[in-house]
Amino acid sequence: MATMKAVDIKNGTGPATSLYINAATTKPTPSPGQALVKVKAFGLNRMDILQREGHYPLPPQAPKTLGVEFSGTIEEVPNTNCGFKIGDEVFGLAYGGAYAEYIVVNTKMLLHKPHHLSWEQAAGVPETWITATQALYLIGEFTKGKSVLWHAGASSVSIAGVQLSNVGGASSIYVTAGSDEKISFCVNELGATAGYNYKTQNWSEEILKATDGKGVDVIIDFVGQNYFQGNLDVAARDGRIVTLGAMSGTRLKEGVDIGAFLRKRLRFEGSSLRSRDEEYQGRLRDKLEEYIEKFEDGTFKIYIDKVLPWEQVVEAHELMEKNTSKGKIICTIG
Repeated sequence: MATMKAVDIKNGTGPATSLYINAATTKPTPSPGQALVKVKAFGLNRMDILQREGHYPLPPQAPKTLGVEFSGTIEEVPNTNCGFKIGDEVFGLAYGGAYAEYIVVNTKMLLHKPHHLSWEQAAGVPETWITATQALYLIGEFTKGKSVLWHAGASSVSIAGVQLSNVGGASSIYVTAGSDEKISFCVNELGATAGYNYKTQNWSEEILKATDGKGVDVIIDFVGQNYFQGNLDVAARDGRIVTLGAMSGTRLKEGVDIGAFLRKRLRFEGSSLRSRDEEYQGRLRDKLEEYIEKFEDGTFKIYIDKVLPWEQVVEAHELMEKNTSKGKIICTIG
């Protein structure tokens, strides 16, 4: 049985220091409809930390190896009528397995890597931009003229989301973040209307002031418990609150007032892209393909905070856990 190197976790789960490269990992074999890709780079996502710690329920088709987005070259493809061939430079989204020398993935989730994107840039696109698109349009039902609030404004998904909101014609775009440096980045670099440092400001009160009490039409949240009441307070009538994470916890504090759901006719919906079937993900992949020319002409920018060789994957995870990065953390192989 052929083997490869892949990032593994000592004892199955643990802290960042439990990560190591296992040279005896079984090399996957593609089935019809799939391709074997030799990985050049992979992107880190917060779900990787949760999975490493044993707190992320994996979909049944996901391998135990971490990582859902990558770039690389096709090494094997059983079906030659799928639009891809051996040697093609690609990037894509997977259910898992990207922290490895090789990954098997459905060809419907692959895209041809344009020459103007580096391996590192391409590896940081799929999960980030597809998640932002799903949250904003499919769940948040954003349309031109609506206002948007992106929490964790300097996170990779929100960086993509602010740009999508701008191009989509948002009337105003608000962000929250944990430092004045991040707020400045979101406003001056990304083009957000205004931002609020949650460590020094009451963001919900400030947003209500900025909107003359109207609130915000679409809210995308990754924080959960600590922001639940604030989100209800700042949501506009008929607003949409999209939750993609619960970094502060899932159990609500005593005294939370849910009256706004009725009073303002709000809709609260959660989502996990990884748990979606391939058909659903494929539709979002097709939407991502429409963005390629915007990456090339500079309309959309890919922000990479740090690139590390995969031998330093422990450092990469520790960096993500510090919550100081602005943009993607990428690991390269070879």
